[in-house]
Amino acid sequence: MDAFNQTDGSVVLDRMIAAIRENKQYLSDIDGAIGDGDHGINMNKGFEMTRQALEIEPGDLSHGLLTLSKVLMMRIGGSMGPLYGKIFKSMGETFAGHTAIDAPLFGEALDRMKGSLEGLSQARPGDKTLVDALYPAIDAFQSAMKNGASFSEALATMKNAANQGRDATEDMVSRVGRSSRLGERSRGVIDAGAASCALLLGVMADVIIEMLGQPDGLPA
Repeated sequence: MDAFNQTDGSVVLDRMIAAIRENKQYLSDIDGAIGDGDHGINMNKGFEMTRQALEIEPGDLSHGLLTLSKVLMMRIGGSMGPLYGKIFKSMGETFAGHTAIDAPLFGEALDRMKGSLEGLSQARPGDKTLVDALYPAIDAFQSAMKNGASFSEALATMKNAANQGRDATEDMVSRVGRSSRLGERSRGVIDAGAASCALLLGVMADVIIEMLGQPDGLPA
């Protein structure tokens, strides 16, 4: 398959919510090394509120992403709520109205995610933020597609690039946010935002690859 059904894609949100729940302590622990130590807690709060909202009003992938966006932007404090809220809003809006999601549409959503973040944050690659996982992942997906990769292959490449970007932040010095005040002391730990970004992109890639591999578009 070269596309998956938007309605079936609601499982992507389910798995993202579960991944944040399972990794909330880890995300808070690494955040605590150079930040407030609440990244995992706040992310889990937002994703759990989204789960509750979707239990009341379920829908397709676009609906789920837009619900997540609204919760993160309106209910979660700090910088991560608005940033992730904007990212998922742009993706949800891109998918809205489409019955199926294929590689070109997914690539368009990634480009819009990047554009929305550039308009909201001053962070750029190398600043030790979620950008260091997100931007390489987007670039890797688009490059893979241009080189003739399948949708699944491009998603796997995206996941790998996000993980590499996350790991690269360990040796970076923070230049944005509260941790930037630490200077060289911020070196030596993975950025929590990059970690959560790589986690979410990885889950998204894994679930979609599963759906693309099934005749009915549903994960095994």
